[in-house]
Amino acid sequence: MLSDPATPEIIVQAARQSRFLQRMLASRPWLAECLPQALMHRLDGDAMRAFIACQGAGEASLRPTLRHLRTWTLCHLIVRDLAGIADLAEVTETMTVLAEVAVGHAHDTLRAALAARYGAPRSPEGEEQELLIVGMGKLGGRELNVSSDIDLIFLYPEEGDTTGPKVISNFEFFERLGKQIIAALAEATEHGQVFRVDMRLRPNGDSGPLVASFDMLENYFVTQGREWERYAWIKARTIVGARVEELRAIVRPFVFRKYLDFGAIGAMRDLHAQIRREVARRDRANNIKLGPGGIREIEFIAQVFQLIRGGRDQALQVRPTLRVLARLAERGILKSEAVAELDAAYVFLRRLEHRLQYLDDAQTHDLPANEADQALIAATMGFAGYAALLDTLNRHRTLVSRHFETVFGEPEDEDDEQQPLAALWQNAGDAEDTAAGLTRLGYHAPDEAAARLATMRTGARYRQLPDNIRGRFDTLMPRLIATAATVQNADDTLARCLDLLDGIARRGAYLALLQQYPQALRRVVDLVAASRWAAQYLGQHPLLLDELLDGRALETVPDWPRFKSELAAELDAIEPDMERQMDLMRERHHAQVFRLLIQDIAGLLTVEKLADHLSMLADIMVDLAITPCWRKIRNRHRETPRFAVVGYGKLGGKELGYASDLDLIYLYDDDAPEAGELYIRLAQRVSSWLSSRTAAGILFETDLRLRPNGDSGLVACSLAAFRQYQCDSAWVWEHQALTRARHIAGDPALGAAFERIRDEVLRLPRDRASLRTEVIAMRDKMRASLAGKSSLFDLKHDPGGLVDVEFLTQYFVLGYAHAHPELTRNLGNIALLGIAADLGLIPADLAAACADSYRHLRQLQHRQRLNDHPSRIPHDEAAVWREPVLTLWRRVFEEQENHA
Repeated sequence: MLSDPATPEIIVQAARQSRFLQRMLASRPWLAECLPQALMHRLDGDAMRAFIACQGAGEASLRPTLRHLRTWTLCHLIVRDLAGIADLAEVTETMTVLAEVAVGHAHDTLRAALAARYGAPRSPEGEEQELLIVGMGKLGGRELNVSSDIDLIFLYPEEGDTTGPKVISNFEFFERLGKQIIAALAEATEHGQVFRVDMRLRPNGDSGPLVASFDMLENYFVTQGREWERYAWIKARTIVGARVEELRAIVRPFVFRKYLDFGAIGAMRDLHAQIRREVARRDRANNIKLGPGGIREIEFIAQVFQLIRGGRDQALQVRPTLRVLARLAERGILKSEAVAELDAAYVFLRRLEHRLQYLDDAQTHDLPANEADQALIAATMGFAGYAALLDTLNRHRTLVSRHFETVFGEPEDEDDEQQPLAALWQNAGDAEDTAAGLTRLGYHAPDEAAARLATMRTGARYRQLPDNIRGRFDTLMPRLIATAATVQNADDTLARCLDLLDGIARRGAYLALLQQYPQALRRVVDLVAASRWAAQYLGQHPLLLDELLDGRALETVPDWPRFKSELAAELDAIEPDMERQMDLMRERHHAQVFRLLIQDIAGLLTVEKLADHLSMLADIMVDLAITPCWRKIRNRHRETPRFAVVGYGKLGGKELGYASDLDLIYLYDDDAPEAGELYIRLAQRVSSWLSSRTAAGILFETDLRLRPNGDSGLVACSLAAFRQYQCDSAWVWEHQALTRARHIAGDPALGAAFERIRDEVLRLPRDRASLRTEVIAMRDKMRASLAGKSSLFDLKHDPGGLVDVEFLTQYFVLGYAHAHPELTRNLGNIALLGIAADLGLIPADLAAACADSYRHLRQLQHRQRLNDHPSRIPHDEAAVWREPVLTLWRRVFEEQENHA
């Protein structure tokens, strides 16, 4: 056929580079006729099924038909690939589709014959049962290579019996069917074979039954499933059978854990070490799949992060290696540069793998030993010679090995300085020796630290730890003691770190993270050294330890619109699972707060910018809570509620802190008769959604007392009733509170209507003398109950503090907005002081001094809270900042009152 001048040149050229193609063309005349006809088109499942139909679809023709199909498909791929027409994705997808079509056709043909003899297999309830065929490995990942075997697992849903004239159990029926399918695919005949079939990944491997029921599989996972099997099942995909969701529900919790599973790194490191030992034993360093820097190492890098994070990030539960790597880069788990190098290496290695297999259709991954084949392979890869090919190959393998070691390398061994610390921890029960060792490290209160270490080392909690977790704990403690000694407040830092470890000691995954990633331990120490509150927050939400692995935390500016849209999509995807939705919102919120905390402690955020971010985050969380809460209200009369949330206080003024509660009111504007009852239920649900404590913690404490009529008023208020109350019944202090109110969530049109009412109310003409009297009376009432409670200066409540500035700006708004509407803009106290100065209401220099005081007092308050201290400082430290505020207070209230 090759001498025929009509043979396309690309076939002739490919045959020179593939002995398998030469043999097929020489021995199968039918191939020479049909191969040229479809070369310009990729083969899909429809084309393959049409080929089967032409060959004959009965049981008698099953084996030759499937073998002819494979020959045609593989030769078609060889020609297209070597001609540069097919890329890697086409090659692996076509081979995957071939396996799916062949397995599916064999199953359908052989099941029909078995059912004719024994009847259909059914459950005790009479439901017909099916065989589910699960493709594992590269078949499951749609990455099959051209000479690959296929890894299969046979499952069926329920036990029972067949209903034919000769009754057998469902197990016997599916076992016979499975054996026949394997034979149809794997037996070597004069036409070759379709695929070698490997069943060793089934429960209990070669010693286990060929087929398993769903119950048996689930019991096996729970009682005997091993770490390497989790790795194997990542790529599992059902290629025959309809009851896929039931099977996924069994497999998913085994493969993907709810928590971050950093222990998977050690398990996969051990598995890879076994593979490398086998490679070394067989002297197969030139194996591009299993050897150093080979295909398997790239797959391990991708899959370990799926095992670690896939349970919490469903987007990582994908199968193709390159797609997993791309998502790891998107999430910053791997650097984009590393993923680009791994991508390039993967494509190169897979293309080389295929060319090695094109030679003789052998399942090989070893580089050729003879020079002729070396030259041939180099040419098919586009190189002038084998040496040039090896140079590029070695460069790729070196990069892969480097990235593999970055992920899987053992943490650095303890250096000479840390060796004594291991003994210090092991002998921590001897407090005197421990204190001496801590003194040498520079601890200032060694006796106290030694006592704490002794209590921990000899305590029941430590002694009752499982051996593997206690081993991690013992490895970690010397590093922690050494790292904490390097910071200025070493004693406090060690105490805070011990509190943290005490809380997470039984969670082996967190210990594994700190053990595996020394940089995470360093960041934990630095963080808790800088802030007691940060240490407590981390202890309450240890899941956030994972955030310390992302080096971009200090560089990334929050993209709030993107964050909101992505979280909204995630919430929609898990509707109606309310428990998971609430946990997800808490997890995402805590992660964002923690990232801001890291930037804050690093000095990258001003107090004002931090408050802006925290307020925006709160707005998003409240807004996202509305939709799932509304969906869970029965008999709701519209798809989208006419409902809005208004923030007051620190949220309304965009001055939110880390632990601030939310002052909220709920409004609605809906004429439906049932609207009032429905929106009250919605408001209650939203409040509960925000403030309930779940396994993931809480979002916010909420305070609804600023609604019309306070605690005695309805939880949700109609817009008309709100306006009437504000215009006719509200107290002056309620109008003061309104100066800091803003629409934060819900219906935008309703929010705009609220803003118009707010503007109207704030601009009402008021007698300024009466207003002064009311404001002073309220301030005196607050001082009587909250100020002067300590010998220290209370940054918030004492005269000259933050509340005085807030009352001053509120007075300017209520007293002068009738004539100067620009004062109603909710711009914050500093901006309002500037506007008041521009309007000539107060001297510009005094306004600027008060603004500086307000800014600095907030910074001092923030410093105190970061270290979990009360908002009080010595009077002399506050004096210079209090004076401008006291001066302005006297000028506005006392002097004007005397003048009046």
